Amino acid sequence: MAFHAESPHHRHCSGIECAVCGTAEPDRQYHRSDEALTCEHCLLDARKQLCGLTDSHPYEEFAESLAAALDLREKETGLHSKRVASHTLILARHHFTDVDTLREIYWGSLLHDIGKIGVPDAILLKQDRLTAEEWRVMQRHPEQGSRILAKMPFFSLAAQIVLCHEERFDGSGYPRGLSGDAIPLAARLFAVIDTLDAMTFDRPYRKALPFDAAKAEILRMSGSQFDPLAVETFLGEEEILRGMTTLDFLTPGVTS
Repeated sequence: MAFHAESPHHRHCSGIECAVCGTAEPDRQYHRSDEALTCEHCLLDARKQLCGLTDSHPYEEFAESLAAALDLREKETGLHSKRVASHTLILARHHFTDVDTLREIYWGSLLHDIGKIGVPDAILLKQDRLTAEEWRVMQRHPEQGSRILAKMPFFSLAAQIVLCHEERFDGSGYPRGLSGDAIPLAARLFAVIDTLDAMTFDRPYRKALPFDAAKAEILRMSGSQFDPLAVETFLGEEEILRGMTTLDFLTPGVTS
């Protein structure tokens, strides 16, 4: 059965369902390969399993539920937080082998924006440019999020990722202006994936860009915004990351 794309990330479907879990829901995104569909939930679970996260963990279910609530508040596309967390794992597996460490990297990436709980809606959801004072409020969210997670010993590495996820390799990020190896490697890997996701999915202020456009921008910012090592790892996983950008919403309709 063929698909007709009315716009990026919006397709019609009729009698089509996920080959793994059997769902065909309009509020899920789907990936198509070899004439089969996989829903975003199942695709991301497969990414996690590929990185060794094969067993269920009660903290993980809690973290995923909390991240879904945060995405809902920010009106993110699909499973944004789980998506960036799962694909950060794809990069992290090249540098970390311990499953418990990878799990914490997943948690930290999943909850990277938990500190935005403390950011008022008037600032968080504002469509116009933030004022200087509003930007100062926004810039507090990494430290606020880190403090939330630091109270739980099993989230210690996750708290570091949350604290440093807005830092830039050249020291121009926030909240502490860290640079180079002073930024935890997991946070440096996350930064590449988060930017890829931001560029290749629709945002209120612009439509999604093609993967190749996002790739070109990431390469351009290697050594400034991004760690060259993280960019090199990203290039090594280009095939699987391209799959992330093919996700589309399915809605009932007539196909041809």
